[in-house]
Amino acid sequence: MGGEVTEEENADLNASLIRRDDASEVNLLERTGTTWTAVAHILTGVAGVGVLSLAWSVAQLGWILGPLCIIIFAAMTLFSTFLLAECYRHPDPEHGPLRNRSFMEASDKHQAIFGFLVQFTIFGLTVVFTSTAGSSLRAIQQSNCYHKYGHDAPCQYGDNLYMTLFGFVHIFLSQIPNFHSTIWISITSLVTSSCFSFIGIGLGLAKVIGNGTVKGSITGVPGSDSARKTFLVFTALADIAFATPFAIILFEIEDTLKSPPPVNKTMKVASTVAVSIITLFYLTYGCIGYAAFGESTPENLLTGFGFYEPYWLVDFANACVVIYLMGAYQIYGQAGFSTLERWFRERFPESRLLNKSYSFKFPLLPTTQMNLFRTCFRTFYVVIATLIAVIFPYFTSVIGVVGTVIFWPSVVYGPVRMYLVQREEQRGTVPVLSDPDRPGRFDRSDRKPDLCP
Repeated sequence: MGGEVTEEENADLNASLIRRDDASEVNLLERTGTTWTAVAHILTGVAGVGVLSLAWSVAQLGWILGPLCIIIFAAMTLFSTFLLAECYRHPDPEHGPLRNRSFMEASDKHQAIFGFLVQFTIFGLTVVFTSTAGSSLRAIQQSNCYHKYGHDAPCQYGDNLYMTLFGFVHIFLSQIPNFHSTIWISITSLVTSSCFSFIGIGLGLAKVIGNGTVKGSITGVPGSDSARKTFLVFTALADIAFATPFAIILFEIEDTLKSPPPVNKTMKVASTVAVSIITLFYLTYGCIGYAAFGESTPENLLTGFGFYEPYWLVDFANACVVIYLMGAYQIYGQAGFSTLERWFRERFPESRLLNKSYSFKFPLLPTTQMNLFRTCFRTFYVVIATLIAVIFPYFTSVIGVVGTVIFWPSVVYGPVRMYLVQREEQRGTVPVLSDPDRPGRFDRSDRKPDLCP
C-alpha cells in the first residue's frame, strides 16, 4: 500500500539473481558485434578443452555409438540455441524493448536453482581450465625430458606450480571490465584452438598411417566387468555432453551484437556456423585419435603421451592449449562475474564499495577504471578456483561432473521452458506485465526499456 514494499516482494527480490536494467551502465553501451564475432566467441567457449577428451570418449563407446553421440549432442545443442536466441529480446524476439543479458535473467522461475546450477557450472569450468592448463604446461616439461633422456626415462613432474601460475595470471586478466571487452581474447583463443586441434588430428593421422591399420572396435574398450564398463560409458557420455553446450553464455554473446539485422537471426546464423565447425572438428579429432590408439587411447592425446615426436610440435600444441584456456577462462568467467556483481549491486544499491570506481593510469596503457569490490571479489574467485584445481586435478572426472550438471538445465529444460513462456507472453495468454499481484521473474514492469537498438 502507498508504495510500500511487502516482505514477500522484498524476499523475492533478494532471492533473485536477476538485476534490473541499468541505463547508465549497459543500455548506453554500443553494440558492435557481428555474425563472425559471435562465431569467434562460441568457438572460444566450446571448441577447446572439450575436444581433448573426445578420443577417449569415442574409445569407450566404440565406432558406432561414439560418433553418433557426438552428432546427437551437437544437434541438441543447436536446437536449444535456436530456442534461446528467440528469448533474448522480450516480449517480441526482434523488437522487444527488454533484453535478457544472461541465462538466469531469462529464466522464468526457480531462479535460485538456475542461478546455483549456472554459477556452479561456470565455477567448475574455471577449475577444469586451470587443471588442464597445469597438465599442458607439465606435458611440455615432460616432452622435453623424454626427448633428451629417452621415452623410458622417469620424467614425472607435478603440475601444482603450473596451476598456481595460471591462476596468478588470471587474477589480472579477470579485471577486464566486461564481456564486451573480450573479443581480442576470443580471436586469439580461436586461432590457438585451431592450431592444437589440427596438430592433434595430424599427429593421429600420421600414427594411423604408421600403424598400417585402423584400431578400435564396434563396442569400444572392454571393461573388467559390466559395472566398470557401464561407468566408463556414462563418463564418456558426460564428457561429450560437456564438450558441446554454450547456452550459459549465449545471452552474453547475443548482447554484443549490433542491430539491424535482428540479433536473434544473427545469433542463429552464428550458432549454425559454429556448431557445424565444432561437430566436424569433434568427429575428426575423436575418430582419428581412437583409430590411432585403439584400446590404449589416453584421456588427453596431447598430455597423455600418445605422441612423443616431434617433441617441438607437441610442445607447441600444448602451449596453444594454455593460450586457448586463458581466453576460455575469461569468456566463461566474465559471464559469472557480471551476474554475481549485478546481484550484489541490486541487493546493496547504496553501497559505495560496490558503486565507487577509481581511475588508474599505468605506463603505456590507457586510463583504467577499477572498482574495489570487483577487484577483491574476482581475485578471491580465481584463488578459490585455483585451490580446488590443485586439490582435485582429475581431468575426465571433473569434466564428467560438470557435463552432467550443465546438460539438463541448460540444453533441455531451460531453453524449452523459456521459449514456451516467450511464446505465451507474445500471444497475451500470460498476464505478466499487467498483473501487479504476481511478483517474481515474470513481472518485468520495473525494467527500463533499452535506449539503443
